[in-house]
Amino acid sequence: MSWLVTGGAGYIGAHVVRALMRGGESVVVYDDLSTGSADRVPAGTPLVVGSVLDAERLAQTIRDHDVTGVVHIAAKKQVGESVERPLHYYRENVTGLQTLLDVMTAAGVDRLVFSSSAAVYGMPDVDLVTEDTPCAPMSPYGETKLIGEWLIGAAARAHGIRAASLRYFNVAGAGSPELADTGVFNLIPMVFERLEAGEAPRIFGDDYATPDGTCVRDYIHVEDIATAHLAAARRLQDAPAGTSLVLNIGRGEGSSVREMVDRILKVTGHDVVPAVSERRPGDPARVVASADRIHRELGWSAGHDLDDMIESAWEGWRHHHQ
Repeated sequence: MSWLVTGGAGYIGAHVVRALMRGGESVVVYDDLSTGSADRVPAGTPLVVGSVLDAERLAQTIRDHDVTGVVHIAAKKQVGESVERPLHYYRENVTGLQTLLDVMTAAGVDRLVFSSSAAVYGMPDVDLVTEDTPCAPMSPYGETKLIGEWLIGAAARAHGIRAASLRYFNVAGAGSPELADTGVFNLIPMVFERLEAGEAPRIFGDDYATPDGTCVRDYIHVEDIATAHLAAARRLQDAPAGTSLVLNIGRGEGSSVREMVDRILKVTGHDVVPAVSERRPGDPARVVASADRIHRELGWSAGHDLDDMIESAWEGWRHHHQ
Protein backbone atom coordinates (compact mmCIF):
# COMPACT_ATOMS: atom_id res chain seq x y z
CA MET A 1 0.00 0.00 0.00
CA SER A 2 1.30 3.45 -0.83
CA TRP A 3 0.43 7.12 -1.22
CA LEU A 4 0.65 8.67 -4.66
CA VAL A 5 1.88 12.26 -4.40
CA THR A 6 1.14 14.22 -7.55
CA GLY A 7 3.48 17.18 -7.89
CA GLY A 8 5.84 15.46 -5.47
CA ALA A 9 8.92 16.82 -7.23
CA GLY A 10 7.94 20.44 -6.60
CA TYR A 11 8.71 22.80 -3.72
CA ILE A 12 5.78 21.90 -1.46
CA GLY A 13 5.39 18.37 -2.79
CA ALA A 14 8.99 17.42 -1.97
CA HIS A 15 8.45 18.45 1.65
CA VAL A 16 5.19 16.49 1.83
CA VAL A 17 6.89 13.38 0.42
CA ARG A 18 9.50 13.51 3.16
CA ALA A 19 6.92 14.08 5.89
CA LEU A 20 4.95 11.04 4.73
CA MET A 21 8.09 8.93 4.63
CA ARG A 22 9.15 10.06 8.11
CA GLY A 23 5.68 9.01 9.21
CA GLY A 24 6.31 5.48 7.93
CA GLU A 25 4.26 5.75 4.74
CA SER A 26 5.27 4.25 1.40
CA VAL A 27 5.30 6.92 -1.33
CA VAL A 28 5.39 7.11 -5.11
CA VAL A 29 5.87 10.48 -6.82
CA TYR A 30 3.92 11.44 -9.96
CA ASP A 31 5.06 14.66 -11.64
CA ASP A 32 5.27 16.08 -15.16
CA LEU A 33 8.49 17.94 -14.16
CA SER A 34 7.24 21.14 -15.81
CA THR A 35 8.19 23.05 -12.66
CA GLY A 36 9.39 20.25 -10.40
CA SER A 37 12.78 18.58 -10.44
CA ALA A 38 13.71 14.92 -10.22
CA ASP A 39 16.55 15.98 -7.90
CA ARG A 40 13.95 16.72 -5.22
CA VAL A 41 12.75 13.10 -5.13
CA PRO A 42 14.50 11.06 -2.41
CA ALA A 43 16.78 8.28 -3.58
CA GLY A 44 14.92 5.01 -3.91
CA THR A 45 11.49 6.67 -4.13
CA PRO A 46 9.65 5.74 -7.34
CA LEU A 47 9.16 8.66 -9.74
CA VAL A 48 6.65 8.40 -12.57
CA VAL A 49 6.86 11.24 -15.09
CA GLY A 50 3.38 12.01 -16.36
CA SER A 51 0.51 14.47 -16.57
CA VAL A 52 -2.61 14.33 -14.41
CA LEU A 53 -4.52 14.64 -17.69
CA ASP A 54 -3.18 11.20 -18.71
CA ALA A 55 -5.76 8.80 -17.29
CA GLU A 56 -4.06 5.69 -18.65
CA ARG A 57 -0.71 6.55 -17.08
CA LEU A 58 -2.35 7.42 -13.76
CA ALA A 59 -4.25 4.15 -13.74
CA GLN A 60 -1.12 2.15 -14.57
CA THR A 61 0.81 3.89 -11.80
CA ILE A 62 -1.90 3.11 -9.27
CA ARG A 63 -1.86 -0.57 -10.30
CA ASP A 64 1.92 -0.89 -10.41
CA HIS A 65 2.47 0.63 -6.97
CA ASP A 66 -0.59 -0.64 -5.08
CA VAL A 67 -1.73 2.92 -4.42
CA THR A 68 -4.40 3.25 -1.72
CA GLY A 69 -4.40 7.03 -1.24
CA VAL A 70 -3.53 10.18 -3.19
CA VAL A 71 -2.07 13.52 -2.11
CA HIS A 72 -2.90 15.82 -5.02
CA ILE A 73 -0.54 18.80 -5.13
CA ALA A 74 0.12 19.03 -8.89
CA ALA A 75 -1.39 22.25 -10.25
CA LYS A 76 -0.67 25.49 -12.01
CA LYS A 77 -0.53 28.12 -9.29
CA GLN A 78 0.46 31.62 -10.49
CA VAL A 79 -2.37 34.10 -10.04
CA GLY A 80 -1.20 36.53 -12.73
CA GLU A 81 -0.60 33.80 -15.27
CA SER A 82 -4.05 32.38 -14.57
CA VAL A 83 -5.59 35.71 -15.61
CA GLU A 84 -3.65 35.61 -18.88
CA ARG A 85 -4.24 31.87 -19.53
CA PRO A 86 -7.54 30.90 -17.87
CA LEU A 87 -8.29 28.00 -20.21
CA HIS A 88 -4.89 26.49 -19.49
CA TYR A 89 -5.49 26.77 -15.74
CA TYR A 90 -8.97 25.28 -15.92
CA ARG A 91 -7.68 22.39 -18.02
CA GLU A 92 -4.71 21.60 -15.79
CA ASN A 93 -6.34 22.21 -12.41
CA VAL A 94 -9.98 21.27 -12.94
CA THR A 95 -9.90 18.73 -15.77
CA GLY A 96 -6.74 17.27 -14.24
CA LEU A 97 -8.51 16.74 -10.92
CA GLN A 98 -11.58 15.31 -12.65
CA THR A 99 -9.35 12.85 -14.49
CA LEU A 100 -7.67 11.84 -11.25
CA LEU A 101 -11.02 11.33 -9.50
CA ASP A 102 -12.27 9.19 -12.41
CA VAL A 103 -9.18 6.99 -12.17
CA MET A 104 -9.38 6.77 -8.38
CA THR A 105 -13.04 5.70 -8.33
CA ALA A 106 -12.45 3.11 -11.06
CA ALA A 107 -9.51 1.69 -9.09
CA GLY A 108 -11.27 1.79 -5.72
CA VAL A 109 -8.82 4.30 -4.22
CA ASP A 110 -10.87 6.21 -1.68
CA ARG A 111 -8.50 8.56 0.22
CA LEU A 112 -7.55 11.99 -1.11
CA VAL A 113 -5.67 14.94 0.40
CA PHE A 114 -6.12 17.97 -1.86
CA SER A 115 -3.89 21.02 -2.11
CA SER A 116 -6.27 23.99 -2.05
CA SER A 117 -5.52 27.65 -1.34
CA ALA A 118 -6.56 30.72 0.62
CA ALA A 119 -7.08 32.24 -2.84
CA VAL A 120 -10.59 30.77 -2.68
CA TYR A 121 -11.55 33.54 -0.22
CA GLY A 122 -10.67 36.53 -2.40
CA MET A 123 -10.79 39.72 -0.30
CA PRO A 124 -12.48 38.69 2.97
CA ASP A 125 -13.41 41.63 5.19
CA VAL A 126 -12.84 39.81 8.49
CA ASP A 127 -10.09 39.74 11.12
CA LEU A 128 -9.76 35.95 11.00
CA VAL A 129 -10.74 33.85 8.00
CA THR A 130 -12.59 30.70 9.00
CA GLU A 131 -13.55 27.86 6.71
CA ASP A 132 -17.10 29.25 6.79
CA THR A 133 -16.05 32.68 5.50
CA PRO A 134 -17.79 33.20 2.12
CA CYS A 135 -15.57 32.35 -0.84
CA ALA A 136 -15.22 34.91 -3.63
CA PRO A 137 -12.03 34.11 -5.57
CA MET A 138 -10.58 36.95 -7.61
CA SER A 139 -8.58 34.98 -10.18
CA PRO A 140 -9.02 31.93 -12.38
CA TYR A 141 -6.44 30.21 -10.16
CA GLY A 142 -8.60 30.74 -7.07
CA GLU A 143 -11.68 29.66 -9.00
CA THR A 144 -10.03 26.38 -10.01
CA LYS A 145 -9.21 25.60 -6.39
CA LEU A 146 -12.75 26.28 -5.22
CA ILE A 147 -14.20 24.22 -8.06
CA GLY A 148 -11.77 21.47 -7.10
CA GLU A 149 -13.19 21.45 -3.57
CA TRP A 150 -16.71 21.23 -5.03
CA LEU A 151 -15.72 18.32 -7.26
CA ILE A 152 -14.18 16.46 -4.35
CA GLY A 153 -17.21 17.07 -2.15
CA ALA A 154 -19.51 15.71 -4.86
CA ALA A 155 -17.30 12.65 -5.38
CA ALA A 156 -17.24 12.04 -1.64
CA ARG A 157 -21.04 12.05 -1.50
CA ALA A 158 -21.53 9.95 -4.63
CA HIS A 159 -18.63 7.50 -4.40
CA GLY A 160 -17.66 7.38 -0.74
CA ILE A 161 -14.26 9.02 -1.20
CA ARG A 162 -12.72 10.22 2.07
CA ALA A 163 -11.08 13.58 1.48
CA ALA A 164 -9.43 16.58 3.08
CA SER A 165 -9.01 19.86 1.19
CA LEU A 166 -6.25 21.96 2.75
CA ARG A 167 -6.36 25.71 2.16
CA TYR A 168 -2.77 26.97 2.31
CA PHE A 169 -2.07 30.52 3.37
CA ASN A 170 1.35 32.14 2.59
CA VAL A 171 3.92 29.35 2.37
CA ALA A 172 7.58 30.11 3.11
CA GLY A 173 10.85 28.59 4.29
CA ALA A 174 12.56 25.29 3.57
CA GLY A 175 13.21 22.04 5.37
CA SER A 176 16.72 21.97 3.92
CA PRO A 177 18.55 24.31 1.54
CA GLU A 178 18.27 22.07 -1.52
CA LEU A 179 14.48 21.94 -1.15
CA ALA A 180 14.01 25.72 -1.04
CA ASP A 181 11.59 27.45 -3.38
CA THR A 182 13.47 28.55 -6.51
CA GLY A 183 10.61 30.67 -7.86
CA VAL A 184 10.42 34.43 -7.32
CA PHE A 185 6.68 34.88 -6.89
CA ASN A 186 6.26 35.41 -3.14
CA LEU A 187 7.40 38.16 -0.77
CA ILE A 188 10.48 36.56 0.77
CA PRO A 189 12.25 35.47 -2.46
CA MET A 190 11.19 38.73 -4.13
CA VAL A 191 13.05 40.64 -1.41
CA PHE A 192 16.06 38.34 -1.74
CA GLU A 193 16.18 38.97 -5.49
CA ARG A 194 16.11 42.74 -5.03
CA LEU A 195 18.84 42.64 -2.40
CA GLU A 196 21.07 40.43 -4.56
CA ALA A 197 20.66 42.94 -7.40
CA GLY A 198 21.69 45.79 -5.11
CA GLU A 199 18.20 47.28 -5.15
CA ALA A 200 15.88 48.29 -2.33
CA PRO A 201 13.03 45.87 -1.49
CA ARG A 202 9.67 47.07 -2.77
CA ILE A 203 6.53 47.48 -0.69
CA PHE A 204 3.31 47.77 -2.68
CA GLY A 205 1.17 50.29 -0.83
CA ASP A 206 1.54 51.74 2.66
CA ASP A 207 -1.88 53.34 3.01
CA TYR A 208 -3.99 50.31 3.98
CA ALA A 209 -6.17 50.31 7.09
CA THR A 210 -3.61 48.29 9.05
CA PRO A 211 -1.33 49.25 11.97
CA ASP A 212 1.61 50.25 9.73
CA GLY A 213 -0.30 50.83 6.51
CA THR A 214 0.99 47.70 4.72
CA CYS A 215 -0.83 44.47 3.94
CA VAL A 216 -1.09 41.83 6.66
CA ARG A 217 -0.75 38.14 5.85
CA ASP A 218 -0.53 34.77 7.62
CA TYR A 219 2.83 33.12 6.82
CA ILE A 220 3.25 29.38 7.31
CA HIS A 221 6.45 27.30 7.14
CA VAL A 222 6.49 24.69 4.39
CA GLU A 223 7.49 22.06 6.97
CA ASP A 224 4.26 22.81 8.83
CA ILE A 225 2.36 22.48 5.56
CA ALA A 226 3.97 19.06 5.13
CA THR A 227 3.12 17.80 8.62
CA ALA A 228 -0.48 18.94 8.10
CA HIS A 229 -0.67 16.66 5.06
CA LEU A 230 0.62 13.73 7.09
CA ALA A 231 -1.95 14.46 9.81
CA ALA A 232 -4.71 14.61 7.19
CA ALA A 233 -3.59 11.35 5.59
CA ARG A 234 -3.71 9.61 8.96
CA ARG A 235 -7.09 11.12 9.79
CA LEU A 236 -8.58 9.71 6.57
CA GLN A 237 -7.46 6.15 7.26
CA ASP A 238 -10.30 5.54 9.72
CA ALA A 239 -12.72 8.24 8.56
CA PRO A 240 -16.22 7.20 7.48
CA ALA A 241 -16.87 6.89 3.75
CA GLY A 242 -17.97 10.21 2.30
CA THR A 243 -15.95 12.32 4.74
CA SER A 244 -14.99 15.64 3.13
CA LEU A 245 -13.02 18.03 5.33
CA VAL A 246 -12.09 21.58 4.37
CA LEU A 247 -9.33 23.01 6.55
CA ASN A 248 -7.20 26.15 6.69
CA ILE A 249 -3.44 25.73 7.16
CA GLY A 250 -2.10 28.82 8.87
CA ARG A 251 -0.65 30.05 12.14
CA GLY A 252 -3.54 32.33 13.00
CA GLU A 253 -1.11 35.25 13.30
CA GLY A 254 -0.82 38.20 10.97
CA SER A 255 2.44 39.86 9.94
CA SER A 256 2.63 43.02 7.88
CA VAL A 257 4.70 43.37 4.74
CA ARG A 258 6.84 46.04 6.39
CA GLU A 259 7.44 43.80 9.40
CA MET A 260 8.48 40.95 7.11
CA VAL A 261 10.82 43.15 5.08
CA ASP A 262 12.45 44.48 8.27
CA ARG A 263 12.97 40.93 9.53
CA ILE A 264 14.43 39.84 6.19
CA LEU A 265 16.87 42.76 6.21
CA LYS A 266 17.99 41.83 9.71
CA VAL A 267 18.50 38.14 8.89
CA THR A 268 20.38 38.87 5.66
CA GLY A 269 22.49 41.65 7.17
CA HIS A 270 21.36 44.39 4.78
CA ASP A 271 20.86 48.01 5.77
CA VAL A 272 18.62 49.61 3.16
CA VAL A 273 15.36 51.54 3.19
CA PRO A 274 12.48 49.78 1.41
CA ALA A 275 10.92 51.60 -1.55
CA VAL A 276 7.17 52.13 -1.45
CA SER A 277 5.21 51.73 -4.69
CA GLU A 278 1.54 52.03 -5.56
CA ARG A 279 -0.84 49.34 -4.39
CA ARG A 280 -1.21 46.30 -6.60
CA PRO A 281 -4.77 45.79 -7.86
CA GLY A 282 -6.71 43.21 -5.87
CA ASP A 283 -4.47 43.06 -2.78
CA PRO A 284 -6.70 42.79 0.32
CA ALA A 285 -5.54 44.65 3.42
CA ARG A 286 -5.58 41.63 5.72
CA VAL A 287 -5.87 37.86 5.22
CA VAL A 288 -5.17 35.83 8.35
CA ALA A 289 -6.33 32.27 8.99
CA SER A 290 -8.27 30.84 11.84
CA ALA A 291 -6.49 27.55 12.58
CA ASP A 292 -9.03 26.31 15.13
CA ARG A 293 -10.72 23.73 12.92
CA ILE A 294 -7.56 21.97 11.77
CA HIS A 295 -6.37 21.75 15.38
CA ARG A 296 -9.71 20.29 16.40
CA GLU A 297 -9.99 17.84 13.47
CA LEU A 298 -6.36 16.74 13.12
CA GLY A 299 -4.70 17.74 16.38
CA TRP A 300 -2.29 19.79 14.27
CA SER A 301 -0.76 23.19 14.92
CA ALA A 302 2.15 25.09 13.39
CA GLY A 303 5.55 24.69 14.99
CA HIS A 304 7.70 27.27 13.18
CA ASP A 305 7.89 31.04 13.57
CA LEU A 306 8.74 33.85 11.15
CA ASP A 307 12.48 33.75 11.85
CA ASP A 308 12.52 30.00 11.07
CA MET A 309 10.89 30.73 7.72
CA ILE A 310 13.18 33.61 6.77
CA GLU A 311 16.43 32.01 7.94
CA SER A 312 15.74 28.70 6.20
CA ALA A 313 14.59 30.49 3.03
CA TRP A 314 17.79 32.58 3.03
CA GLU A 315 19.97 29.47 3.39
CA GLY A 316 18.08 27.93 0.49
CA TRP A 317 18.42 31.07 -1.63
CA ARG A 318 22.18 31.13 -1.11
CA HIS A 319 22.37 27.41 -1.92
CA HIS A 320 20.64 27.90 -5.26
CA HIS A 321 22.25 31.24 -6.16
CA GLN A 322 25.93 30.72 -5.38
